[in-house]
Amino acid sequence: MRRVIVDTGPIVAILSASDRHHEICVETLKEINPPLITTWPVLTEVQYLLRQNPTALQGLFLAFEQGLFVLEPLSPEALPWLQKILNKYQEITPQLADVSLMYLAETKAIKTIFTLDRRDFSIYRFTNKQAPSLLPSSV
Repeated sequence: MRRVIVDTGPIVAILSASDRHHEICVETLKEINPPLITTWPVLTEVQYLLRQNPTALQGLFLAFEQGLFVLEPLSPEALPWLQKILNKYQEITPQLADVSLMYLAETKAIKTIFTLDRRDFSIYRFTNKQAPSLLPSSV
């Protein structure tokens, strides 16, 4: 079973029927076996973006309870790596959420990231210089 890491954009789109990426993210979700793995920085961004939509916000926590999404904690040992990557890509002003997903992908050997952020994730590279595989295939 292919493990997949999920970014902020797809979570928001899946939970918000009015989001312009809702349909493509729901269709992509059908091709992935849960759970989709994410981090606390991503959850924080999602909550912020859904704060005006109580129904979607309630759906967020229900999705975690039902096992659609799972949080992978970041240990204090991750901080130097996160800082290094933030510095490495400072010209594109990376977000901590993005960098936390790259850390998770690197340390858990998960090469697929479900994201709508092609601008940044098309630039990020793993330690072995390979790019992550991105879902959906087109945005």
